[in-house]
Amino acid sequence: MLKFDDQILGDAYCRHFERGPDDDTMVINMGPQHPSTHGVLRVVCELDGEYIKRAEPVLGYIHRMHEKMGETKTYWQFLPNMGRVDYLHAMGWAHTYVMAVEKLGGIEVPERAEYIRVIMTEMNRISSHLLWWGAYLLDLGAFTPIMYAFADREIMLDIMQDPTGSRLTYCYHRFGGVLKDLSPAVLESIRDWVKYQRERWPMYKDLVTDNVILRGRVENIGVIDKDMAIRYGATGPVARGSGINYDCRKNEPYSVYDRFDFDVPVHQEGDAFARYLVRVEEMEQSLRIIEQALDQIDKAEGKHIVKKAPKPTYKAPAGEVYMATEGARGKIGIHVASDGSKTPYRIKLRAPGYCNLSLFAELATGTILADAVSILGSIDLVIPEIDR
Repeated sequence: MLKFDDQILGDAYCRHFERGPDDDTMVINMGPQHPSTHGVLRVVCELDGEYIKRAEPVLGYIHRMHEKMGETKTYWQFLPNMGRVDYLHAMGWAHTYVMAVEKLGGIEVPERAEYIRVIMTEMNRISSHLLWWGAYLLDLGAFTPIMYAFADREIMLDIMQDPTGSRLTYCYHRFGGVLKDLSPAVLESIRDWVKYQRERWPMYKDLVTDNVILRGRVENIGVIDKDMAIRYGATGPVARGSGINYDCRKNEPYSVYDRFDFDVPVHQEGDAFARYLVRVEEMEQSLRIIEQALDQIDKAEGKHIVKKAPKPTYKAPAGEVYMATEGARGKIGIHVASDGSKTPYRIKLRAPGYCNLSLFAELATGTILADAVSILGSIDLVIPEIDR
């Protein structure tokens, strides 16, 4: 901490965070290695007793310049980066990127590949929400749920490992399709898993959702009204927990999502519990989508990838495109500008977590420190996505 003219100015990364005029306040750091910040996020807080007078997220501890990397690699070489931007919903990011490049190059995707992409992306959404569920409850002091979450998530990862070859930072999508088809055995495993996972929800509800201790930590905590959510550009479960009925899969349909019957969970309360409920209900909706995709995939035309799929030396035509999809944390946006070479001229990523975290400074003001942990967890942060 630096001192200048008897004023505490903060450190080199946050010089503008000055302590207020009150003599009895204290400046502390949460993170960048605090368990509740879910990665290398640092939050500088000015406290009056246990109450937060100001709180400011400080980024930059894991910055890897993904967008600049995208401008120095070929379209193919940049594909694995998507799994590193958001390692919990790698399928969602890869889906967005390949669709942006396909839109730029006019590359058609076989129907079967579209169904496979949807199945795998929705499975990955559930695995992301499950890990959030367990980690959030761990933040609040409950240890048992994360063991259940990991056990159930492992079943999904075992199934997804067969076609993808990996368990976390998936690089399964290809321009014009996917790496490998889903075999009949894998499709059958997914059907069995859907039934198993659906039978688990009542236990989750009894153990956690109806638990009076959880309710005390999340109800009426961190209330984000609709106006605040819009002002900060919040999307995903954060926005839908504040009454905003917006989901790219419904409002800006892409791939084959318009062929499925599913609901968009929305809650009006805007508190941490509303965001909790949205994610829990979304897992059930993802199961509905997967079930319908499994029923329809055998009638889909084509194979898992287009015949003349682009090669690693692929040159996209000159132009620019923007593609948006619904990720586990909200709206993913990718803007690609091409000058006709093998390397993108510009790439810009729109990460939902960055906008969702931006509202934390305003939201945390006036709350107690223990509630700040509950609020941060309810936003569902994946730091590499925010600090990309």
